[in-house]
Amino acid sequence: MARNTIKNKELSEEVQEAMSDALEEKVEETEDFLKSIFSQKKLSTYLVAKNLPFVAFLALLGLLYISNRHLAENTVRRIDRLGKEVKELSWDYKSLNAELMKLTTQTEIAKRADTLGLKERTEPPIKLQVVKEVKQ
Repeated sequence: MARNTIKNKELSEEVQEAMSDALEEKVEETEDFLKSIFSQKKLSTYLVAKNLPFVAFLALLGLLYISNRHLAENTVRRIDRLGKEVKELSWDYKSLNAELMKLTTQTEIAKRADTLGLKERTEPPIKLQVVKEVKQ
């Protein structure tokens, strides 16, 4: 089913050979590159020892990145938890404030005072004046 075509046009044998040669060259280049990286000369103990501080530095940066991310996520969780707590306390404050306002109205105070046997005054208060006697 696989035909050698590009955009539904048959390829000539010359083009097919050129393409297969180019592909083989790329495969050989990749194999040579991988062999050069993992050869005994390149991966010697000297190179490992020479690059060890850099590898340790990268490991340290990785640990710092992970710990910073962890602290940031914990901070976000704490902020969310405190935000929910603030909303809940705000609701409590508003309900208690409304209840207090209701309880401090004159009619509510009169009802509570009536249970204690106190009566609401219907006449205005009287101003007392002290008369000083002049001594002679």
